[in-house]
Amino acid sequence: MFTEAIEKILTDLCTPAWVRAVENGEGASELWRVLEEGGFLELLTPEVADGAGLSLDALFPIVLAFGRHALPVPAAQSMAARALLRDCPYRLPAGMVTLAGTAWRQADGGLCAPRVTYGSLADFALVNLGGELLLLDCSQARRQSDGVHASQYATLNWPGEAVGAAVGNNGEEVRLFSAAIHAATMAGAMERVLDMTLEYCNDRVQFGKAIGKFQAVQHQLSVMAEQVAAARIAAELAFAGTAQVPGPIPTAMAKARTSMAVPQVTATAHALFGAIGVTEELDLQLFTRRLHQWRLSEGSEAYWNVVVGKALLARPNVNASEFARHVTPFHSA
Repeated sequence: MFTEAIEKILTDLCTPAWVRAVENGEGASELWRVLEEGGFLELLTPEVADGAGLSLDALFPIVLAFGRHALPVPAAQSMAARALLRDCPYRLPAGMVTLAGTAWRQADGGLCAPRVTYGSLADFALVNLGGELLLLDCSQARRQSDGVHASQYATLNWPGEAVGAAVGNNGEEVRLFSAAIHAATMAGAMERVLDMTLEYCNDRVQFGKAIGKFQAVQHQLSVMAEQVAAARIAAELAFAGTAQVPGPIPTAMAKARTSMAVPQVTATAHALFGAIGVTEELDLQLFTRRLHQWRLSEGSEAYWNVVVGKALLARPNVNASEFARHVTPFHSA
């Protein structure tokens, strides 16, 4: 029910033109108001606190849809923030909340959170500082853009006086939740890229027939579809089970596998679109550009593969297939 409702909102409001407008600093408030007033930001909030009380597996198709529509506001992050603040005695302030899975203290007592997703737009950030959970006002931070065209990423630097006391000790969960969200949005965006590429290959005629009829193109599309399917399955692992927060190893597997798929999926899409594929006017770049940024957010496959590898090596008598089955929430269901 919630997925269908959000899909309709995204289809009506989150058009490519609107995404471009938000990237240019306009129009974010309208969709945010619709999501907020509709109660969609409270999907993970328990029913006793006037939320929907959804489980992680019920949230997965919603986050997938956010990626499929290149949603340029931190809706998934704001939903997760409410779950991460479950033990805090007060509610989140109104406004857009994003997640910063990594931060450190600077020599002058300030705090730096690098490459924060939606850091250029968010009103507040839930920050992991060495395991401590901080809720910081982004208006008090100096926002430094990453320099990528139309990027909504920013490194946030707060002065020492703007960094208050911790609101919890579950800061590491911020990194896990953020990585899981990135895995799901990457899976959704790659599904959209595949759909766009298939449509173009069926419409584009060369030498008297659609280019999708050529065997070489079909081979590239098949490999691309394999990567997209594997990414979705891996991302879904992070949202399986009954816990309130994605588990460490399923999240590591999800983020690693979806990040690994990005270079091949995006490169194939741009190659099959040909010269038009590199233009700003084509909607493809709204997704491929985000995919490359999401791939690096909260650690690329290089980081998360090490996490998975260490966990596997800690079980010397278990092969990779058994390991994958036993560390995922499906095993205990």
